[in-house]
Amino acid sequence: MALLSPTLELTCELIRRVSVTPEDAGCQELMVERLEALGFQIFPRPHVDVKNFWAVRDGSPGNHISDKTAKKAPTLCFAGHTDVVPTGDPESWQHPPFEPVIEDGMLYGRGAADMKGSLAAMVTAVENFLSDHPTHNGRIAFLITSDEEGVAINGTVKVVEWLIEHNEIPEWCLVGEPSSTATIGDVVKNGRRGSLGGELVVKGVQGHVAYPQLAENPIHRVAPALAELSTEVWDQGNNFFPATSFQISNIQSGTGATNVIPGDAKVLFNFRFSTELTEHELMSRTEAILNKHNLNFELTWNLSGLPFLTPEGALVEATVESIREITGTETELSTAGGTSDGRFIAPHGSQVVELGPVNATIHKVDECASVSDIDCLSKIYQRVLEKLLVQA
Repeated sequence: MALLSPTLELTCELIRRVSVTPEDAGCQELMVERLEALGFQIFPRPHVDVKNFWAVRDGSPGNHISDKTAKKAPTLCFAGHTDVVPTGDPESWQHPPFEPVIEDGMLYGRGAADMKGSLAAMVTAVENFLSDHPTHNGRIAFLITSDEEGVAINGTVKVVEWLIEHNEIPEWCLVGEPSSTATIGDVVKNGRRGSLGGELVVKGVQGHVAYPQLAENPIHRVAPALAELSTEVWDQGNNFFPATSFQISNIQSGTGATNVIPGDAKVLFNFRFSTELTEHELMSRTEAILNKHNLNFELTWNLSGLPFLTPEGALVEATVESIREITGTETELSTAGGTSDGRFIAPHGSQVVELGPVNATIHKVDECASVSDIDCLSKIYQRVLEKLLVQA
């Protein structure tokens, strides 16, 4: 095998660690070892079964995190996750999912694109930046968790709570999520829609299908309400977000027998919503529609993230310019796609963007990322550091 770049070597080392969420499997230890060698202060922040850490290095030696009240220099934080989704049947993969293989210019392995390639690129970008600029303006930080692909309740959200306590919320946060669609840097996420889930249980009366007058079919009762919810125009979106969407993800009912009217029906649904609406408005309008249909129901809500947007500012400008200078690509700013840990950071005043590899194979069998893209990503991250932390 040809000699690998430092970024690819580190990516491969991370892939070899079987860090299926919420396991970290030694990924953070590997990163911490590299960061400590650069002079970063490391603050492990484990919570329950999740490993997290915050690492910070001041461009002016001698400054520390200990004073909660002191005014901190502007901080550029690299945020990411070491956990990966399960592989499914390993026999379905061309190569063992945790044994990195380079073939035809692509690096195969679980996490290659989401997001161990990004983590490696962050580390080597900082190493190269500090080699050129051992002293610099501001500070560099890392916020790393092993709980992004799972329930995401013991990871970034807990570290952010600690950062608030210590007056440490970063001005800029670059999340390594795989944002690109065809080539590296063609799409950057500068926001995300909110996610609001609902679990609806509609009560009926179980009975024999031959005697419907003695029963109450909850499927029949809820169907018109679901039709109305699915055709409701919730908003028109805006210049940054598409219109809010409502999707039913699961319906469960019945005993399994064809001659029994079920006693209840359970419906799972989800809103992906823009900044045009609040979660409370969506809850209120949904419940009004259900009540209009005179349903006997119970409804449980789960807000997993509010919408956020970084429409402009130093971080967006530095990212777009860096991509253009390194790749020649004119990037598209987008808020499409699912949620990310940026949703926990942005509400506290940080400018947040997401930039990472092409996302075509994430969560799939034979996940892979372009070798050249991973190396290029490190160069882009380094250029962002230079634009934000080096005096012009």
